[in-house]
Amino acid sequence: MDKDEKIYNDLQQHLDSQAVGFPATRSGAEIRILKHIFSPQQAKIATCLNFKPEPLEIVYKKAQSLVESPNKLSDILDAIEKKGGIEAWVKGNKKYYCNAPLVVGMYEFQLGKLTPEFIEDFDEYFSDRKFGVEFLSTELPQMRTIPIAKSIAIKNHVSTFDEVATLLKESDTALAICECICRQKKDLQGKPCKVTHRKETCLAVGNLAQAAVRHGLGRGIDLDEALSILEENQKDGLVLQPSNTQKVDFICSCCGCCCGMLKVHKSIPKPLDFWAANFYAKIDTGICEGCGNCEKRCQVGALKLSEKTQQASIDLNRCIGCGLCVSVCPQKAITMQKKSVEIKPPPTREDLFDIIMSKKKGKLGKLKVMGKLIMDAVTTGQTHLFR
Repeated sequence: MDKDEKIYNDLQQHLDSQAVGFPATRSGAEIRILKHIFSPQQAKIATCLNFKPEPLEIVYKKAQSLVESPNKLSDILDAIEKKGGIEAWVKGNKKYYCNAPLVVGMYEFQLGKLTPEFIEDFDEYFSDRKFGVEFLSTELPQMRTIPIAKSIAIKNHVSTFDEVATLLKESDTALAICECICRQKKDLQGKPCKVTHRKETCLAVGNLAQAAVRHGLGRGIDLDEALSILEENQKDGLVLQPSNTQKVDFICSCCGCCCGMLKVHKSIPKPLDFWAANFYAKIDTGICEGCGNCEKRCQVGALKLSEKTQQASIDLNRCIGCGLCVSVCPQKAITMQKKSVEIKPPPTREDLFDIIMSKKKGKLGKLKVMGKLIMDAVTTGQTHLFR
């Protein structure tokens, strides 16, 4: 192993020790991903950070043997952030720096910078079983699903963190609209989105919005425009997926043909065991006339129209409670039901990562996750998912 190779291996091991891991694979795709983003010097500096944002003076104490001054360190950190390798949070007039997971993080920060080589390495790594198990092994998922506005009635007693307009109105901070990185990647692969032709669909909030504007990844917008964009997203049939926090950091609007998160959902037998959602869809079979609109609208394959009965049915292991099916049912045969036990997300992303870190699974825990996936595939007859 040469000197530079060791630097990137050290960074991989450092990132793997963070809240959301970055495991090594046989293919080495993870090292190639790091080489796309970090120079050797930047990779060394990144090992001095962790998942908690820290001010420059704290980072410099750990990095002073690698760089001649705090000012030089600041320049290097800002350059890494611009390349999408780390995050920088602005509080007051002060910057705080931290490592970013691959997803949600470094991958999304490659917006506008994607190359065929990066896409190939990312897809290889994202499809690797080791990364998949690591991603599914977190105590809490990084994202959750909330229902579209049209699908929810007042009687559902919707909590503020499950209502998209309230989430934004209560954020009271910077907003930015960005292109969807997943659709951008699919476009470059010659596979345009089948759900929407619109590009600017993903919202960044707070520090992420400031960073998006700072580095040209998005444009600043006001609340009215944000709500208008979200309304169009819902009309198009996109799934609303905010950060799994009460104080929202982003709201992605996702489709089943492009979104990596929904791709993971569709690739495992019982995805709801690894998902955060407080609602599910229910069909009144006495009203359903079998038009098939719901099956076409569903982005995760949870609804099926029976050829025999000409009625729709819902796989509750797959229904993520997005409400898209409700909005296209002409007979109003589908309603959203609130689950008996409400999942309340942690207040902030810092709290979320603290929980993930404190419950981080070791080798035994990950083996149990893998065992569950295999057993679920066998018991549900979905062994084809692992071929």
